Amino acid sequence: RGVPGPLGHLCPFPAVTSEQIEHLHRRFKQLSQDQLTIRKENFDSIPDLEFNPIRGKIVHAFFDKRNLRQESDGLADEINFEDFLTIMSYFRPIEMNMDEEQLDRFRKEKLKFLFHMYDSDHDGKITLQEYRNVVEELLSGNPHLEKESARSIADGAMMEAASICVGQMGPDQVYEGITFEDFLKMWQGIDIETKMHVRFLNVDTIAHCY
Repeated sequence: RGVPGPLGHLCPFPAVTSEQIEHLHRRFKQLSQDQLTIRKENFDSIPDLEFNPIRGKIVHAFFDKRNLRQESDGLADEINFEDFLTIMSYFRPIEMNMDEEQLDRFRKEKLKFLFHMYDSDHDGKITLQEYRNVVEELLSGNPHLEKESARSIADGAMMEAASICVGQMGPDQVYEGITFEDFLKMWQGIDIETKMHVRFLNVDTIAHCY
């Protein structure tokens, strides 16, 4: 599936117009400074991203080969426009004609992208400490929240994750980290579909993405 027009054959977005793809292509050219690929340093020119508390993780996610749907692990040195569209596809809105199976797959794709942001060492698991650190980093961007309060909230989030994940284990099992299956349980009932946004890319032609 794709869209008509000169860029349509590159589009991983279902039911996206050629105008939206062309808008993304203009943004890509801005970021790449009219080059064929984007490198990590190109993200330094995004003002809205500069003070984001998890800036490094966001940039990392754009070059994570797992998110690029490549078989190999690790990070890409640069991404082309097709790669850029692949990443942006994780932020696409719900379609009205999606059935339950499509909605479930759609949600899991978004959560897999988020899981990869937590799983920084690419081992397929998130330790409770890694989870706590990410929550604390997210809260550090709130100017109205004191550092100790942010740490307490992060500790609470870590303990909640432990109760969900460790509580399912037998007495002789050793806890090795949050698996993706556990991660899905942790996010059950949370509206991830509208929480994942890309305000820093100014993609204002795609509803629910900003």
